[in-house]
Amino acid sequence: MEGVTTLQSTTQVSRYTARKPEPSLPLTGPCRLGVHLTGHGVDVAVFASHATAVEICFVDGFGPHTSERRYNLNKTFHGRWSGRIPGIRAGQAYGFRVHGRWDPEHGLRHNPAKLLLDPYARAVTREPILHPALFSHAVDADLNPEPSFGADDRDSADVNALGVVVDEPGVVDHHPYISWDRTVIYEAHVVGLTKQLEAIPEELRGTYAGVAHPVTIDYLKSLGVTAIELLPIHSKMSEPFLTMQNKENYWGYSTLNFFAPEPSYAMQSSIDAGPQAIIDEVRGMVKLLHEAGIEVILDVVYNHTAEAGGDGPTVSFRGLDNSMYYRHNSSRPGQLVDSTGTGNSLDFRRHPVIQLTLDSLRYWVEQIGVDGFRFDLAVTLAREGNSFNHNHPLYVAMATDPVLSRVKLINEPWDMGHGGWRTGQFPAPTADWNDRFRDTLRSFWITEPASILHGGHGGDQRDLATRLAGSADLFGHGRVPGGRGVHSTINFITAHDGFTMHDLTAYNHKHNEANGENNRDGTDNNRSWNHGAEGETSDETILSARRTSMRNLFASLVFAGGTPMIAAGDEIMKTQHGNNNAYCQNSQISWLDWNLDDDQRNMRDTVSYLLRLRRDHSVFRPKSFYTGAIAKGDSIKDIEWLDHTGHLIPDFKWFDPNVRLLQAMRSGFGQDADALIVINGNPTSRVVTLPEGRGTPFSIEWCSHWEKPRRSTEVYAPGAITRIEPLSFTLFFANPR
Repeated sequence: MEGVTTLQSTTQVSRYTARKPEPSLPLTGPCRLGVHLTGHGVDVAVFASHATAVEICFVDGFGPHTSERRYNLNKTFHGRWSGRIPGIRAGQAYGFRVHGRWDPEHGLRHNPAKLLLDPYARAVTREPILHPALFSHAVDADLNPEPSFGADDRDSADVNALGVVVDEPGVVDHHPYISWDRTVIYEAHVVGLTKQLEAIPEELRGTYAGVAHPVTIDYLKSLGVTAIELLPIHSKMSEPFLTMQNKENYWGYSTLNFFAPEPSYAMQSSIDAGPQAIIDEVRGMVKLLHEAGIEVILDVVYNHTAEAGGDGPTVSFRGLDNSMYYRHNSSRPGQLVDSTGTGNSLDFRRHPVIQLTLDSLRYWVEQIGVDGFRFDLAVTLAREGNSFNHNHPLYVAMATDPVLSRVKLINEPWDMGHGGWRTGQFPAPTADWNDRFRDTLRSFWITEPASILHGGHGGDQRDLATRLAGSADLFGHGRVPGGRGVHSTINFITAHDGFTMHDLTAYNHKHNEANGENNRDGTDNNRSWNHGAEGETSDETILSARRTSMRNLFASLVFAGGTPMIAAGDEIMKTQHGNNNAYCQNSQISWLDWNLDDDQRNMRDTVSYLLRLRRDHSVFRPKSFYTGAIAKGDSIKDIEWLDHTGHLIPDFKWFDPNVRLLQAMRSGFGQDADALIVINGNPTSRVVTLPEGRGTPFSIEWCSHWEKPRRSTEVYAPGAITRIEPLSFTLFFANPR
């Protein structure tokens, strides 16, 4: 509680004083939610359906020198309050005070002592300061609710975040619109990507501008990625329990506002210049990335807000219309329903919630210029009560919206609620993170070899072949032939949440002690293997085996049907020292270390080489699911799974866990080289007979036992016999074009 005591002692707040507001002018036509500049001032509209009165308050200064001008808004239709206030200009801070019943048992939390952040604010002054005045209900010194759960009368104006009036940025008309078959996603954090990148100016490190610096862009281009997926950049507020430990929600999955960018990620000069400069920096980042041909995808968290459970702070939604914005128990309206694990879930049965989400998404596309979104815990967005609706109104709206239907929409297809796993069940044109791909490839290359070497056994290879071919079992169904399509699977091995690629091969167990939760946080289902030593080691045999495992995983990811996603730093063997839940680590644990040794450079060059092969060869970028048939005008099947003899795998072998050698022959359809992939999942080498193919020679292009890419002159006749390295992924080309 030391953190709270310190905040209380440095932030003095006054009791709320009611006074008569000035009237606002009525709006005569349709009004947009939020505060928008006009030629004479601002037009204001806010949703507060259970309120008896709503004031907009324009604030100047902080602390004892704060001045506040209050205006009554006019009640209009469908729960909206609106008005026109002359004389207001850009840069003005503001908030809302909402009057109405205080009846927590029925979900009504109106308290005019709390100055509330506009859900539609385009910019915010700061992150709220954790303080008892930030809670609409009375709390004790430890921020626990008082037994009466009565309304708190302290004014939150000096501790809450306020909205800021800004100019409309204008519509962005530059989008790369990279096709799905050419898309390679790089998941990164604005801060962690460049915080330790000494090649860029110090002021830019860990900022929006740093992401778009020429050094950063050149790296992304040389690696071969086409889209950067940024962890949340919506303004955030860390959970109170983290703040009290002097930590923060580094990942940003605790959204304060869905329009305003997070101020702390901007350059100090932009912060000093004010909110408009921060918006300009974000827009500038997007524009420079676009000029380099790189798309920008945002990880967005519309499933919940930073206000947490019913005993959490009141900064915005809770004070405006708690029972309308949040899911609650229908028989006990004061009890929130939580399918996100955060204490609250937004209620996507409600028109205001869907409209807020759509308005926010369109704003980021049209005004900021982003090219797509990854929806955190997306099942919550498609819930109607406890049920999941495949054709939820939100998804129908996005699919038919003239703006949103043109950008990339990606689901994290699960949440914490009942029936929360829904991979493959979302509608077109969205794509899903494919956790089945992740788990299958980790098992095949990591945990099953570990089991075999310790006297156990692996599994059969049906699921492996299905994942590498594009997961048609998950994404190929539906009324439209071909289902959602092969590009609807976002294939990944690792992401921000969980072990890095390096740590997946270096740790048997998580090591999250730095998080302060006694290593209880983070998943235990890692499917990892330390290859003989936990963590750091100087044993080159172990280190070499780890690198081979990483290359096997990278090759499987890059050459599988679907869209590959790489977690930033995996290509340089980033380690978090076994921390698989670094959500609160804004430190070297999370930041990329750009001082590379030879092994790291070799891994980076390998990943870049594999991505270049994918880019240059359409055989690795199928636009539809494989059928196992011969296409018109071709002479070999589009894909054929073969055993070690070079012949079609008999059905019974698919069920045999001892069969861990597969050959996959893919047709280039006469437009590209044919590709032969040979996968040896055995811990010993194996002799194989190459297939006949088209009767043309095979040349070896790459092998995962190579520490770095190299030119090979090895050529094999059709039907030739060769030995394949243990635990390896080997690529051959035939009939080159």
